[in-house]
Amino acid sequence: MVNMNPLLLCDYYKTTHGEQYPKGIQKIVSYFTPRMSRIEDMDKLVMFGLQGFIKDYLIKAFSCGFFRRPESDVVDEYERIMRHTLKSTLGYRPDIQKIRDLHNLGFLPIKIRAIPEGERVDIGVPMIEISNTHREFAWVTNAIETLMSCSLWHAMISANVGYKYRKIVDGYYAWTVDDNVPRRGALGDFSMRGQESVESAMRSSAAWLLSFVNTATVPAVVWLERNYNCDIEDEDVGYGAVSTEHSVMCSNYAVDGDEYTMLKRLLTEIYPLNSFSVVCDSYDYWNVVEGILPQLKEEILAHQGFMAIRGDSGDPVEITTKTVFNLWDIFGGTVNSKGYKVLNPKIKVIYGDSITPIRCREIYSILQENGFASNNVSLGVGSFSMQCYEQEYSEYHLPRLLPFTRDTFGIAVKSTYGIVDDEEIFIYKDPKTDDGHFKKSMKGCCIVKKNEDGKWTYMDEFSHETALEYEEKLGIYENYTGLTEVFNNGMMITEYSLKEIRQRLHDGKF
Repeated sequence: MVNMNPLLLCDYYKTTHGEQYPKGIQKIVSYFTPRMSRIEDMDKLVMFGLQGFIKDYLIKAFSCGFFRRPESDVVDEYERIMRHTLKSTLGYRPDIQKIRDLHNLGFLPIKIRAIPEGERVDIGVPMIEISNTHREFAWVTNAIETLMSCSLWHAMISANVGYKYRKIVDGYYAWTVDDNVPRRGALGDFSMRGQESVESAMRSSAAWLLSFVNTATVPAVVWLERNYNCDIEDEDVGYGAVSTEHSVMCSNYAVDGDEYTMLKRLLTEIYPLNSFSVVCDSYDYWNVVEGILPQLKEEILAHQGFMAIRGDSGDPVEITTKTVFNLWDIFGGTVNSKGYKVLNPKIKVIYGDSITPIRCREIYSILQENGFASNNVSLGVGSFSMQCYEQEYSEYHLPRLLPFTRDTFGIAVKSTYGIVDDEEIFIYKDPKTDDGHFKKSMKGCCIVKKNEDGKWTYMDEFSHETALEYEEKLGIYENYTGLTEVFNNGMMITEYSLKEIRQRLHDGKF
């Protein structure tokens, strides 16, 4: 969380809009909406991250960085920055009174209603509704737009990424893996070092943990505990792994003159009772697999945990599958209830941070074709897959790469309704130059609901009062799901737990 007055966490132009609204403006209602999808097989977006955003920024940041600070400090800082950096030829004087009035109010006069977290929301449906609760502060509704948008889009997309991988896992595990083997441990997130920032990595990895439990990102677990009512002492929030890296392997090689010595030390001295993974491609990967591991067979079978063999270069599909075949020849294993081979539990195969959805399916498919279960391998997803979508191969057998950005799903916060001098106005945009017709906004207030078939829909062109009355009538039906009030006047109203969100996303089968 950035340590700064949250009203400065915005685009410059947002600071000027309060004076540009119609005179007498009393209320503004806006909606956060994924307006389109640039990816053919992603027609839904996972709702996630709002609760963490509210706690981090709308509660903690506004409390510490705004309301608890002396009014003079807040006002002087805001005026100084705007006066010296937001200029025009005639000189610009920032509106300081609105900052003073908000500070004197003592809380953020905003109400937020949203689709429950963990829902997969159809593209085009508003996910979050933001409105002001006090008529003097209509400008606040969209003052938080930039902060909300940049805090949420990546977490939601990473939740989509995790869900996509989980569906691949669910499919292949259903065919080749015993039903009592958990699916949530099949893949892990290795993306932190390649993310744009610590905060981006933290939220992205937290979103990944909606579908899996393995991550290399320590702060993701801390962030989930703080914001999503979970406890690492009582439940599977997220797990890391003991693993070597090249600096470890190469420095030991420099001393020992071989790799055998270090592998034996790991098994018998460093981790005799613990499972661990070891990177094996520092020099000659296949020599380790085919030459050194057979020499250590006795130590591996006597080890109290398991040793996972990790490749880190070359073709991940070939390296991973061929390693499984080799280890079967050396260590053997069993045949599961579905007729597929499973390696001896003392030895495993892992490949980290290079596994795209295409590679994931290829690895599982090759294993299946050769009679091996999918759970013989642990796979890793890095920053590439969290930030770029790899579509299926083209006619030239080259994957099409699409970067993940806010515009991948056309995410935007748009005002649709207002009250000016006690008169309602419907606010909307409908550009004739918008050939794709995705920039056309809703008009008036919206009623959002989930149909019995699981599809999310909405109706617009309602007044605020009418929309609330209509939703109240729908609320008498047990199967009605719509927008839920989650934040009001500086306080959380509704909270979700990580467990609840996971079960909602995976239909009770996390």
